[in-house]
Amino acid sequence: MQVGECRCGRVRYRLTAKPVVTMACHCTGCQRMTASAFSLGALYPSGAFEVTKGEPVIGGLHGDAHHYFCPYCMSWMFTRVDAMGDLVSVRAMLCDDARAFVPFIETYTNEKLPWATTPAVHSFERYPPVEQFPDLLAEYANSTAGT
Repeated sequence: MQVGECRCGRVRYRLTAKPVVTMACHCTGCQRMTASAFSLGALYPSGAFEVTKGEPVIGGLHGDAHHYFCPYCMSWMFTRVDAMGDLVSVRAMLCDDARAFVPFIETYTNEKLPWATTPAVHSFERYPPVEQFPDLLAEYANSTAGT
């Protein structure tokens, strides 16, 4: 089990399963929302994610991706994307123990900064094709990162 919180601690969450995959996103949107070279996310089944304190608000772009933030410190905490169905992408660096969240996949490498490198096993210029996702998740689950 993992727990995490925003920068000020007013919003907390609990994760009761292992992630289905970890991802670094290099898109300029993530760069701007994190004020960093990429965002690090871990995908979890929605049933394994629970906000235990506070009430996050939706911010960022308002469309098919719903980015949730602490209403006080404005930390970007997690994202729900309509197309992802029953998965939630948690900002892994907000977990109390973030050391295990090594990116397995990196996305939007066509927008990455030339000096930004990750140890990701798979890299995609944009997002992995939908038909590849089941194999990627199975590979992650069988790797040492997913166990």
